[in-house]
Amino acid sequence: MMTNPLTSKRPDTLGIHNGRLAKCPSTANSVCSQADDDAHYVAPLEPGRRSKTELMKRLQTALAGCEDAEIVTVSEDYVHAECRSALFGFVDDLEFLWSEEEGVCHVRSASRLGVTDLGKNRARVEKLRMLLEGWGFCE
Repeated sequence: MMTNPLTSKRPDTLGIHNGRLAKCPSTANSVCSQADDDAHYVAPLEPGRRSKTELMKRLQTALAGCEDAEIVTVSEDYVHAECRSALFGFVDDLEFLWSEEEGVCHVRSASRLGVTDLGKNRARVEKLRMLLEGWGFCE
């Protein structure tokens, strides 16, 4: 896979900040289940009748099966993966944060570069949601 030097540096905004994922920039190249506006909002992932542990493990299994995704960080309540485009090596950051209080897994998918992603980040999250639904999650 080709690496793009413009997008290889991880943003320092990644991770958990006061129990939340980073806000989306004003540009149209990210989605987040904790966003306050419709343009960036995407629904969180729900475990259905399954446990948090099962959901977080299935997320890792799904990411491991994606040839463009590489898991970078894993903890009990948080997963971060980098998704690289094959052609130019652009990197999108995909994050998951379990909220015990809400009983859902928040998700954020954001491009590191550019002002639009042509819907790629939203499509990635919804494709993952469909896969989880097939496994009995997100019901």
